[in-house]
Amino acid sequence: MTTFAPIDSMVRDFRAALPATTPVGLTTLTTTVPKEYVHRAAVTEVFLTGWRQTDANTCTVTAQWPRAHSFYGPAAGFHDPLLFSETLRQTVPLLSHAVYGAPMDHKQIWRDLRVSLEPGALRAGTVPAELELRIRCSDIEQRGGVLRGLRMEVTATCDGLPLATASTTFSSHSGALYRRLRGAYADAGQAMADAVEMPPPLRPELVGRDRPHDVVLSPRGDDGRWQLRVHTLHPIIFDHPNDHAPGMLLLEAARQAAQHHLGPAPVLATGIDAAFHRYAELDAPSWVTAESLGDGRVRVTVEQDGELAFECAVTTHPAVA
Repeated sequence: MTTFAPIDSMVRDFRAALPATTPVGLTTLTTTVPKEYVHRAAVTEVFLTGWRQTDANTCTVTAQWPRAHSFYGPAAGFHDPLLFSETLRQTVPLLSHAVYGAPMDHKQIWRDLRVSLEPGALRAGTVPAELELRIRCSDIEQRGGVLRGLRMEVTATCDGLPLATASTTFSSHSGALYRRLRGAYADAGQAMADAVEMPPPLRPELVGRDRPHDVVLSPRGDDGRWQLRVHTLHPIIFDHPNDHAPGMLLLEAARQAAQHHLGPAPVLATGIDAAFHRYAELDAPSWVTAESLGDGRVRVTVEQDGELAFECAVTTHPAVA
């Protein structure tokens, strides 16, 4: 028998507290998963609503996208494509902790991410969007019975329509191992305090944004590169203290770089093929470049101290409602 969690335990407690004659449509109740399972500080930033394990390495995860969001807001009638990447990111710690038993102090680190979205399924409606992600896990790495990493293959629907196919691999490190690997950078509070001063932002309209606060690229220098703007007080990108540039910041930089490179007409980042090579530290500038690959595709790189930290091929689609 498969069950949704943590909904089932909540429903049992609620049912037990009701008089026996009270009719309640309990199956219609919805809540989010615990924020600790998705490594978010703000409950309002949790998009996942439940999960069901269908066999040893297959799960179904449900999610809901709001009609509006302070950062991942809709534009030109479409949901922000990076909402899906954030939704998928949240499934990584959820399944690590809730399905594979990784202790709560373990950290999951992205290795790669591939996403292909159907533009039509991104159209925003008059009610929140309901998602279902079917996830199969493979290449499961364990040591002493403790999860060390795995690969996820995902198919997703939005309001019943095919939305996306995706895959990702990640590592899972214990708190002690992570601190040992990060060394002097392990203290997130100190790392944020040591962050480089932010350069001025590009004009928001050049990167598909409404507010300077949300722009993660500076104007290009003479060498054609943008400097990554690391805004450690940003309430979404830095929802909680982090000792390095978060993966979602790098994906946002790739999306904004692709928009600026292909603009001015707005585009949707419907495809992502990203590799995370090394941590982008906060105490040194990171530099972003973009080059056309043809057919609306752009290769974006992020380098720091002359080393490649991140690369991503972004596939775009015209944002025409």
